[in-house]
Parts: sequence; structure tokens; C-alpha cells
Amino acid sequence: MGLGLAWAKAGNVIRFGVPDPRVASRKHEAKPSAAEVSFHPVSIAVTEADVVVLATPWRAVTEALTQVGDLTGKVLIDVTNPLLADFSWMEDDYTISGAERVAALAPGAHVFKAFNQTGSENMADPSAYSKRPVMFACGDDAPSVDTVINLIEQTGFEGVYAGPLKVARLIEPYAMLWIHLSKKLGRDFAFCLEKAAKK
Repeated sequence: MGLGLAWAKAGNVIRFGVPDPRVASRKHEAKPSAAEVSFHPVSIAVTEADVVVLATPWRAVTEALTQVGDLTGKVLIDVTNPLLADFSWMEDDYTISGAERVAALAPGAHVFKAFNQTGSENMADPSAYSKRPVMFACGDDAPSVDTVINLIEQTGFEGVYAGPLKVARLIEPYAMLWIHLSKKLGRDFAFCLEKAAKK
């Protein structure tokens, strides 16, 4: 919800795909930017969308993509992480990423991995930090890179393109590091980039 509201404030038209649009509309009618967002069945929400965000629990990914249908030509931002049910570790062994598995389930879509590397509290307010938190993105469709990086920047993060989709094999364990430090050790933080001063 937080990402959608941030994008709505930036002037984007946001359609949330939800199981019951009437319930979701009542629940969120008092939210900021309510005039810029609407709630629809999943298959309808994506019909006119240029960019689709996959934001489900990992175990619901296959079902969600089945409901969505054909995503050919659309940018699909995968914000999921292939975590075990108890969040203790990742389901995969790094020889393939969750994002690559998503791409296999959505042939024809331009799949990117992003918005998976920090918690919802940081997504809601990245400005809480003195430096902009970084958000890496990876994907194979070069013409869509600027679109994805622009969407990252609109939410207040520093967007960095990290390379092709297989780089998600690095970005997803990076998310596991944030989960470990934040949830297991109780540290309130976000990752940021510190660039070396030019000599």
C-alpha cells in the first residue's frame, strides 16, 4: 500500500489488484491520496497498466501470476523474496533467484527485482534517515531501466541499476541480511551508498 500511495502522490494512476475491491476500498478510504488510487479484481487492475508490481507472500506468487494472466510487454517489478515460512532463511540455494522463477512464470513480461531489500517501515518513510537509503534494481530489458529507477526515486530512495536479472541472486540474499540485522538483532537502520570523493 505504501509504495502505491507514494507513486500516487508523484502523479501516477494507481490500481490495486485485490481479492475483494469493496472491502479494500472501505478499509483505505481515509488514506492520503485516496483520490488517486482505486481497487479492482487482480485481472482487471493490470489490464491498462504499464507497470505491474508483484507484492505477495512468496508462497502466493504462482497463484497471483495465474490470476493476472498475460503480462507480455509490461514491466513487472518483483518485490518478493523466496523466504522460508518462518523468515529464518531463503528457500533457494543462490543458483537461481526468486526473480528468475517469477520471469519463468510470466513469459513476455519485462521482470525487474526491486523494493525487496528493506522493511515496510523504511518503505513508508525513507526520509527518516539523514542520507537517502539505497534501492538496487536488476532486470534484462534495457529500455525499461529508466522507468524502474524513476519509480524508485519517486519513493525517496536512491535508485541504482545493478545489472541483469540474474543479479537478483545477490540482491535477494542482501535482503536476508537486512532481515537478520533488523529483525533478529533489533537494529533500526537502512542501507545507503557512500561515494568516494573525487581526488
